[in-house]
Amino acid sequence: METNANTTTTDPALLNTPAARAAFGTTRVNVRIYGALTAAALLAVIAVASTGHLVNPFMWIRAILLPLVAVLLDRLAVSASRGSRRAFERLRGISAVFPVAIAGVDLIPGVCPWWYAAVQTLCVLPVIRIAFTMRGATLRAAFPKTR
Repeated sequence: METNANTTTTDPALLNTPAARAAFGTTRVNVRIYGALTAAALLAVIAVASTGHLVNPFMWIRAILLPLVAVLLDRLAVSASRGSRRAFERLRGISAVFPVAIAGVDLIPGVCPWWYAAVQTLCVLPVIRIAFTMRGATLRAAFPKTR
């Protein structure tokens, strides 16, 4: 029997678990909130630049990459909700590491204006919520590590 390693297997246990579906729904709502906040982050960088404050390249790179990450998180959430273990693991990994990457050096007092640091902190919160959702017992049960 031939198998294709690139095909996504569907986990019937996940598809029949309303709590798991609700968890992925919550994740997608948080991704949308995160996407809206990334637009605010880009506007914040432009506002910082217009005040004459020093804008480091990391601020510009992050402001451009944040919307792309929002799209990636949304696609991974869709794939994981359909039973893709690989998408679930990637979503879980990104949501665990990404808040640190968003915060960066700009949250160090004095590096940027206080209101810019506040916007960056707001951008972190939805991703932290996704990370907590991905650590939930329902999703761990739907994607056991022994597979």
